[in-house]
Amino acid sequence: MSLDIAQIKADFPLLSREINGKPLIYLDSASSSQKPAAVLDAMDHYYRHSNANVNRGAYQLAVEATDALEGARAAIARFIGAPNAHEVIFTKNATEAMNLFAQSWGRSNLSEGDVVVLTEMEHHANIVPWHMLVQALGIELRWIPITDSGELDLTDLDRLIDGAKLVSVTAMSNVLGTLNPIRRIADAAHAVGAVMLTDGSQYVPHLPTDVTELGVDAMAFTGHKMLGPTGIGVLWGTTELLEAMPPFLGGGDMIMQVTKDGFTTNDLPHKFEAGTPAIAEIVGLGAAVEYLESLGMEQVREHEVSLTAYAMRTLTERFGEDLTIHGPAEPAGRGGVLSLAYKDIHPHDMSQVLDQRNVCIRAGHHCAKPLMQVMGVGATARASMYVYNDEQDVDSLADAIESADDIFGLGG
Repeated sequence: MSLDIAQIKADFPLLSREINGKPLIYLDSASSSQKPAAVLDAMDHYYRHSNANVNRGAYQLAVEATDALEGARAAIARFIGAPNAHEVIFTKNATEAMNLFAQSWGRSNLSEGDVVVLTEMEHHANIVPWHMLVQALGIELRWIPITDSGELDLTDLDRLIDGAKLVSVTAMSNVLGTLNPIRRIADAAHAVGAVMLTDGSQYVPHLPTDVTELGVDAMAFTGHKMLGPTGIGVLWGTTELLEAMPPFLGGGDMIMQVTKDGFTTNDLPHKFEAGTPAIAEIVGLGAAVEYLESLGMEQVREHEVSLTAYAMRTLTERFGEDLTIHGPAEPAGRGGVLSLAYKDIHPHDMSQVLDQRNVCIRAGHHCAKPLMQVMGVGATARASMYVYNDEQDVDSLADAIESADDIFGLGG
């Protein structure tokens, strides 16, 4: 059954906003998605009716707050196919989740000369933490290259991962939209005794996700790209892996015992959740998961493949060789992320032109400068679609791009 996009749009208060009397066309969900009323209501309800700290009090409000938080954790675990809810660790965002893993697992398992394998399409959140360990520990980074079509070149995978301790790969590129063969890479990593980490920030919001089927040992993702609030992310890891990792932050609630001579850590997940968590944001993320489940992630994926195909077809027919869409040509092999180049117009200028028509896109390096260097560009203009976008939004994007010809005198 296909999604009712008109009804879905009505669930998002911000999408009804007009600017200068014109409707808003939001095409920047890869950066941050909009929030349905169900998420806003859940967070408001917590603050109005159950505001108290968690895991600390026995009174009614504290019990309600704790139940709401742990209920959200259970919903998120179910959403990603995690075997146990205690494997879901809350962080501020995916960047913090990646840093947690690098600083905890990395510092306790890596030493000078050890190899970490990344790809050329990674977000800075899956690059900079490892560069930090290059500086601190002297580890070696190896890079899986990409093809001209924007896919991973796995021709030399066996050599690249030979002797590696960790392989860390994005499940979906935030620039190219490329869906990577995570299970294949995970199996290859495990065959050489390496741990497999994946950045699921662009994958989890858009596709049915089962961490067991993906075959990974750990995954990071963030709430604000999957209809949830900002300020909340997740690190999932296997129980065995997380129990062996030392704590990342010290303080309240991550301890079992503290004396003047030392401390012992709490059980999972609290071992990695020092201090008061972002309770309302966790509740909001739980509501976002329930909203996505109500739509059905198979239907979400089907809609996005169909809309991506329409967008690629429409833009190609309208602009031909004047417009480049970076990344795989097959919509089924990518997400709804379209990084564009149009004639000689700079991406930032393109974004400003589109903004005059209330078409919201992202322009820049998208926190993927090594990929920009490989592509030979300084930036791209990126339109990214989600459950509340439809063909009319794509048509508005195309019309807005066409208007750039008049503004820059490029019409022919």
